[in-house]
Amino acid sequence: MPAAVRGGDALFSGSPVSIMLLSCAVECSGSPSALIVEVPEAEPAVSRFRERLDDNAPLGIPAHITVLYPFMAPKLIGPHQLAKLTQLFAAVSRFRFELVRTDWFGDDVLWLAPGDAGPFGSLTDLVHEAFPAFPPFGGQYDEVVPHLTIGLGRSLDDLRAAEESLQAHLPIASTVTAIALMAEQSGAGQWAKTATFPLA
Repeated sequence: MPAAVRGGDALFSGSPVSIMLLSCAVECSGSPSALIVEVPEAEPAVSRFRERLDDNAPLGIPAHITVLYPFMAPKLIGPHQLAKLTQLFAAVSRFRFELVRTDWFGDDVLWLAPGDAGPFGSLTDLVHEAFPAFPPFGGQYDEVVPHLTIGLGRSLDDLRAAEESLQAHLPIASTVTAIALMAEQSGAGQWAKTATFPLA
């Protein structure tokens, strides 16, 4: 799922169809899942750009900010894991945030930044502490940067044009009320939401 990370000069887009796909853990077999915050309020502004500039959008992955990717393979997620995630997120209060500006990872990835990234980082830390076998991006990077990807791996002119158009739509306000579990369906490349975990 799109969630860029910084580690020195390293950059990883976090996409199941982009630069590389990290193994989720030693015990994890098959395609990983992802835990995300959906941002439906952003769709009117970003959907037409994501459809052209982010290969994840046509796969059924909505506008979002990643909480943890890669997570456990779907076939390993049973009632016990679902109950643990439900309990984990039920202890977190819902919160409001705004996407306030555009930003870049190099010249390759255009994204929207939340005004306060702290609550998203706390969600990532919370899940990692509960499931230590699944560090963000396999633990390969020093810093995880919460963001909403607009486009990656496209021409710089196209990305800059999208950035200019998006300015008129900012800020975008939203409320995080739940965490969604996304998983690839039957190896066909399409992703779907398989569970929702409400916040308090």
